[in-house]
Amino acid sequence: MVEELLGAVAGVAAVGLVYVAAAARVVKQYERGVILRLGRLRGSVREPGFTMILPAVDRLHKVNMQIVTMPVPAQEGITRDNVTVRVDAVVYFQVVDAAAAIINVEDYRFAVSQMAQTSLRSIIGKSDLDDLLSNREKLNQGLELMLDSPAIGWGVQIDRVEIKDVSLPESMKRSMARQAEADRERRARVINADAELQASKKLAEAAHQMADAPSALQLRLLQTVMAVAAEKNSTLVLPIPVELLRFLERGAQPPQDHAARATTEPATVDQPAAVSEPIAVSEPTAVEESTEPPAEPTAAPPAEPPAQPPGQPPLK
Repeated sequence: MVEELLGAVAGVAAVGLVYVAAAARVVKQYERGVILRLGRLRGSVREPGFTMILPAVDRLHKVNMQIVTMPVPAQEGITRDNVTVRVDAVVYFQVVDAAAAIINVEDYRFAVSQMAQTSLRSIIGKSDLDDLLSNREKLNQGLELMLDSPAIGWGVQIDRVEIKDVSLPESMKRSMARQAEADRERRARVINADAELQASKKLAEAAHQMADAPSALQLRLLQTVMAVAAEKNSTLVLPIPVELLRFLERGAQPPQDHAARATTEPATVDQPAAVSEPIAVSEPTAVEESTEPPAEPTAAPPAEPPAQPPGQPPLK
């Protein structure tokens, strides 16, 4: 009798151990447990630690409450200024309501991923290329608002959204590089021109100062000679005062005026006679041309005089 009682107790204990092993559950610190009893939500969400369920009746779903980092696949789209770009991003979110994440949506991870892709395409179409490259903080905030609105009903909170990379076509990269190079060259020219302007103003002030004190010009000349001589080169520097150059210029001015007047006066050059024997002519004979109109021809025109050799005086 005692042996049968001990066997029954041992059987009950074994069944109890099997039941406890089948009903015992452990919820980790970063998880929450949602129990569905016969398909219905049972009670509140189970907190971390040891908990018990009915083995064949209850089903425990553990939901991770940690922040999830989900990369968004690269999306290709056309910006508002008609530039084809390829943008990828990353989404940080976490579950704040475990029961809503299990009941309201089939797979909250897949839902957040699809919503992030569609929102990213929408942001690309509404933005310019300059905004995608330089004003990413505003675009990140817009993406976060677009994702956070439907995610609230899923028991998910969007922590932040970041645009990770913007890929441009090679032709657009070359165009932007040329634009940046031209802008840098423009700024360099402006800076150089500004420096030349400031230097010219300072040189003008120095020239006025040296004009009041002629000895300052000599001291500056000596400083220049010392600077050249300090290089230990074979160049010989011979400074010439500016006053000497001006004196030479004034001295050379009258001969230049006389030569200018000589070139302006017409020169009379006698043409040589085209005969073999030279003929001495004391004074050139001026032949006056008649201004009277020619007489009307008569019936018998006079005979033409014989042709005279060139260089001979006219026959009377």
